[in-house]
Amino acid sequence: MWQLYQFPLCPFSRKVRLLLGEKGVGYDLEPEAPWARRDQFVDMNPAAQTPVLVDEERGLRLIDSVAICEFLEETVDKAAMINGTAANRAETRRLVAYFDQIFYRDITGPLLQERMMKRLVHVGAPDARVLREAMKAAVAHLDYVDYLLDHRKWIGGSTMGLADLAAAAQISVVDYLGGIDWKNHEQTARWYRGLKSRPSFRPLLSERMEGLAPPSHYDDVDF
Repeated sequence: MWQLYQFPLCPFSRKVRLLLGEKGVGYDLEPEAPWARRDQFVDMNPAAQTPVLVDEERGLRLIDSVAICEFLEETVDKAAMINGTAANRAETRRLVAYFDQIFYRDITGPLLQERMMKRLVHVGAPDARVLREAMKAAVAHLDYVDYLLDHRKWIGGSTMGLADLAAAAQISVVDYLGGIDWKNHEQTARWYRGLKSRPSFRPLLSERMEGLAPPSHYDDVDF
């Protein structure tokens, strides 16, 4: 049985969890606070970052969400999430990188720092300027998602793929932290409602970060 080391608001762990769910792969959650740099976790992953996916029986230890997702795509035939032509697969990987890197840098990362880390770890007040910039960036990035969905059924193309899971993972964390104004983003909201209603997504909606509650609409699939 796989064990996934993660914390509830890690967007990269969420991406892996969504992929595991879509592929029907069983796993157990292992709570991990990477900022605590627990000795056993640092020994497991010197970068002290989540997610880490481990199967002790098979002697497998997978580190980094990109590597984990590629491994699952190569070893589990069900529900391929990087498919189509070479150009289609390249577009999927481009968009996964966009959400993992650019969206996270501009929005998810700053909100996690200001609204989670400062509140629960550093016991400090959030920087209002940083919050304003992140929420302003969220509008621009969701405009881009709206544009993609105006031209495609799914974010990466004609079928649901890893780009959708990467986007939903980031957006769900930002939504949990109250960083999204859904007005004027009906295309993205409609797509997100569809993702939220999938069985793979439901465990994420019920999980909470201790000491930090989400907005009331967070787990409502018909928000």
